[in-house]
Amino acid sequence: MQVKWRRTKVLELLSKGDSQSDIAKTLQVDLSIISRDVYFLRQQAKSNIKRYIDERLPEEYEKCLVGLKAITKEAWNTSQDTEDNREKLQALSLAKECYSMKLDLLTNAAVVDDAIRFVSDKSKEKVKSSSNSNQNDKESNEPDYYEDQDQLEEEQEEPTVEMPTKTINQVF
Repeated sequence: MQVKWRRTKVLELLSKGDSQSDIAKTLQVDLSIISRDVYFLRQQAKSNIKRYIDERLPEEYEKCLVGLKAITKEAWNTSQDTEDNREKLQALSLAKECYSMKLDLLTNAAVVDDAIRFVSDKSKEKVKSSSNSNQNDKESNEPDYYEDQDQLEEEQEEPTVEMPTKTINQVF
């Protein structure tokens, strides 16, 4: 629980603009612990974004398209059913706006597809690398001493730094 509380505080202080050394002084812990916490928080944020892109974004995208279609249909019905020119112009303006928004969504579909493909590829790479490391672990016959992820992170000397990867459309 102490680790979770500290990480929450680290994130709060980072969001307020504090440096890692300021946070270490405020929380009265070593700078290396704060560095590991920041690394953990970054990895967690990456994971959350990937999960959102993979699980929620396609659904939200589809709901937007369906909603725009319904609004467009209602706008056209209103424009045809009314005698009031002002109301007719407003309905047609709404239909035009819906077409514009739909076009934006459809032309940005490539960005959505790239994001989903990126997450999918990264997930496949992770599965591959974990199966390779599992195979290496079996070959070395070393037991796995770390059941608790927080314990593992606290005992690590230095976090590994992941080099940025080139992506399409600069989504990530």
